[in-house]
Amino acid sequence: MKFSGQILKMITENGKPIQYYLNLSGDLIHMNQLFDKKISLKHIGYECVNCGKNEKIYRMGFCKNCFFESPYASETIIRPELSTAHLGIGERDLAVEESIQLQPHIVYLAYTGDVKVGVTRESQIPTRWIDQGATFALEIARTENRYEAGMIEVAMKEYFADKTNWRKMLQDDFEDDLDLKDFQEKVKDYFPEEFKKFHLIDGEIQRLDFPYEAPESINSFTLDKKPEFEGVLKGIKGQYLSFEGGNFINMRGHEGYVVELEVE
Repeated sequence: MKFSGQILKMITENGKPIQYYLNLSGDLIHMNQLFDKKISLKHIGYECVNCGKNEKIYRMGFCKNCFFESPYASETIIRPELSTAHLGIGERDLAVEESIQLQPHIVYLAYTGDVKVGVTRESQIPTRWIDQGATFALEIARTENRYEAGMIEVAMKEYFADKTNWRKMLQDDFEDDLDLKDFQEKVKDYFPEEFKKFHLIDGEIQRLDFPYEAPESINSFTLDKKPEFEGVLKGIKGQYLSFEGGNFINMRGHEGYVVELEVE
């Protein structure tokens, strides 16, 4: 089987295990069906997720120009505490920013090799956790907009990491006695006073079942350094494809890359 197209973030369905679909220009390939099969990838170009031009991808699937101009790559995507749509103030495009920022958001704790804090739109649960490779996760606050969630996250970052250590996440190792519920009530003390009303005490721990077993070694590669790759697919965690021999590629990190994919 041969496929070709622009890589977009893998689509997922939460289940036991989670089901993954590689998105190549809108064509969906059910990756769980390809485990133990040899797959070859060949990088043949770029297609910016915003303008569609064959320009080198700068970040998040955007070419450099679009990364600094598109409202879908604004700084509030990375730093929600900078959101201003609730004040009627736009950064790049107020209408787009209102559609993203002015909706319920969740502040959560997740275990991705370490306990981390994060923010996402309520509509992105559990997709966000799956994409991060969280073994389990717990909602600790539900806010009315992105700014409120961001301010809680900023305060929480004094006590928890806010970024996933991809290597630890792929090592798939955690302490059996670790319980996020232990944190649920005490974290309220970390919230800024005016945001304590958003604290959740009744959240349930969500456990995620990835089609994945950690290999002995972990080595990541990119299509920039290795434009042609061939290997046997063994599993998936987060947005990482795991190949025989401990080789990994982050498919979300390759959004906007155009590839040829062949399955033997």
